[in-house]
Amino acid sequence: MAEDPHGTGPLLTLEPFLDAVREGLEEEGWELSGLQKTTSYEFEGRWAGESSRSAYLFFHKSGLSEWASIDGFLDETSRGLKGNLALVLDGPPLGEIPDPAEALGTLAEIAKKELPKGYRAPLTLRYRLSSPKKSPAIADTEIRFKLLIPRKAMETGFSAVSVLAAAVARAFQAVLESPKLEPFWPAEEESGSVGE
Repeated sequence: MAEDPHGTGPLLTLEPFLDAVREGLEEEGWELSGLQKTTSYEFEGRWAGESSRSAYLFFHKSGLSEWASIDGFLDETSRGLKGNLALVLDGPPLGEIPDPAEALGTLAEIAKKELPKGYRAPLTLRYRLSSPKKSPAIADTEIRFKLLIPRKAMETGFSAVSVLAAAVARAFQAVLESPKLEPFWPAEEESGSVGE
């Protein structure tokens, strides 16, 4: 592990938080393929007077098809830092996967087995139909295995966030290698391997 370039104190701003997440994912072979930063000042309602700086990160892995990526969302607000990492999978058309309840049940089994224990880990199964004139059977599917980075990691510091990001990347690789994920592979992946 590289020497902590940000000292041993808590992470308080977006840039060292981003660097720590990036270091952990890159350590596991994921390459940054996109980064977008935004700053927001104009809020209304209960957020009036607040400001927010956010970063959206996109990672791909060499040797792994484009249908799988890791997305990160990191946010710096007046209330502190928050963030999450998500394994994003472009699945097969809706007509080629089990019914939604069964599909979500299978994905939840994979998440329970492979993701680190003790963290909030929402799961999303999303369908998108490009036009109401099209058959629902050809709707696109997207799957997200998400893990929320706990505040305690940022309070502990750079190394804690980096180590957690690396552990999440390894867990996401285990998700990709799970035999139970095969029904959700896109058609072009059915005869190949999703791992390296």
